[in-house]
Amino acid sequence: MLITHDTRCALDTVVDLVNTAPEDDTAADGLPDVATLVDFVRNHEISDVGVLSEIDLSAVRKIRSRFAAVFAAPDARAAAGQINDLVAAAGTTPRLTDHDGYDWHVHYFAPGASVADHLAADCGMALAFFVVAGEQERLRRCEAPDCRRAFVDLSRNRSRRYCDSRTCGNRLHVAAYRARRKEAAG
Repeated sequence: MLITHDTRCALDTVVDLVNTAPEDDTAADGLPDVATLVDFVRNHEISDVGVLSEIDLSAVRKIRSRFAAVFAAPDARAAAGQINDLVAAAGTTPRLTDHDGYDWHVHYFAPGASVADHLAADCGMALAFFVVAGEQERLRRCEAPDCRRAFVDLSRNRSRRYCDSRTCGNRLHVAAYRARRKEAAG
């Protein structure tokens, strides 16, 4: 599956957005205020975004939960329904652009769109490409018992199980190794 630069950026953005959601009622929200949203927008180089407000923060949190539902979808049909709803609500207006030193690429958000509609359109379309390609199962959650972070499995054989093999994967492998050693020592 060919993933263009702008699609990869949108995938990274949607994964990071979904992962700002608190895991449970005791965890802190990764988007606690407008200043953090401004940092998120700047760090992900989201273009054509004006001054952000509490209204934008609320709207982004709402689409964040809708994107989380895409990662939790049991099958392509369910994921497609979620994505269709997100993209339709954003009022997409595909157009070619070559801004900020990047070659021609497609933006799906309408000119003047809110940051939430911008994210819903561009990130929704990036996820749609995976469903269209029959690759919806690549939209995953970490299999570590104490982590449910979202990620996109871009491995050749679709075998990635953890959001980060250096942290979650390594921690589980070390725990399994210690359990085997303890059992062998009897």
